[in-house]
Amino acid sequence: MKIAIPKETRDHETRVAAVPETVKKFIKLGAEVVVQSGAGLTASVPDAEYEAAGATVAKTYAQTLKGADVILKIQAPTEAELKSLAKGQKLFCSMQPYTLPEIMAGCAERGVDAFAMEFMPRITRAQSMDVLSSQSNLAGYRAVIEGAAAYGRAMPQMMTAAGTVAPAKVFVMGVGVAGLQAIATARRLGAIVTATDVRPATEEQVQSLGAKFIAVKNEEFEQAQTSGGYAKEMSDDYKKQQAELVAGHIAKQDIVVTTALIPGRKAPILVTSAMVASMRPGSIIVDLAVEQGGNVEGVVLGENVVTDNGVTLLGLPNIPGRMAADSSALYSRNHYNFLSPFFGEGGFALDPEDELVKGIQLTKDGEIIHPNFAKKEDA
Repeated sequence: MKIAIPKETRDHETRVAAVPETVKKFIKLGAEVVVQSGAGLTASVPDAEYEAAGATVAKTYAQTLKGADVILKIQAPTEAELKSLAKGQKLFCSMQPYTLPEIMAGCAERGVDAFAMEFMPRITRAQSMDVLSSQSNLAGYRAVIEGAAAYGRAMPQMMTAAGTVAPAKVFVMGVGVAGLQAIATARRLGAIVTATDVRPATEEQVQSLGAKFIAVKNEEFEQAQTSGGYAKEMSDDYKKQQAELVAGHIAKQDIVVTTALIPGRKAPILVTSAMVASMRPGSIIVDLAVEQGGNVEGVVLGENVVTDNGVTLLGLPNIPGRMAADSSALYSRNHYNFLSPFFGEGGFALDPEDELVKGIQLTKDGEIIHPNFAKKEDA
């Protein structure tokens, strides 16, 4: 069985889908691994390290994919990359089918079996395979580091002979994996941290990290979580109440990190222009949802916007990619942890009835089969 690791070509992507550690493990299972030359350079992995791990290094994208049974990537292929994919190949990556439906359709047309790693069911068995969690963890950490770097003052309280430096106030909006890591990082840096989320279960988590929880607590708040652990879309009335609470709080904050995402939909607006205008000059907002439209009015993907009142909105793309070595290592382990159980004496074979396989497979035998996207038969 041949596994191909092509170089990522989408804008701002610095990660690679396999590192020498996982290459060795795949080879030990009996696989042949081919890596495109230069695929790991932006993640600090030269070709020589892949060769030392036992992989073959191919010069081009097409050569890398030729004869491959499995293709491991970070991002969904581009339209141009699709042309080198062949019928029967299995592609594992973050497919983004809601925003890139044409790529999913292209895989089906070419007879490629596409698997969306970001759809991995959030169950205990799959925790080590969850790319959203592994990458969000790093994103939450990096968001605070980026915010602290852009902030023109110190994070912790400092007692000096010349006087006291006050600690920064950090407000984290959205307490998922990224939010929790942002809280922990800001606390380690010495900031005074508050956080908010519409899911009641997060209050205890926030408090366990030494931060204060901010939210409108009513009946709707108590029911604001799906069985899968995601936040539900809230009513307009609740959003209004929460916005009023946040508006008064955010005006006093130095750094704000927003992390709220709704699967398959545009990110909700959490911070309005009026809220931004209420903040003090020099304040920083880091929007981790910028690639899905943003949680902050006025944020621009790939730009640092300075408002008229001196607030900086950081719209950094692909924040996990700013730590490419670590994020690649975690993503590659997610790939390995998912695929390795399907290796056996007879080689590699996915179990189509396995709940994890069914949860992430988008296309099969030329058809889109995932229930979220498959065409419904007429009743």
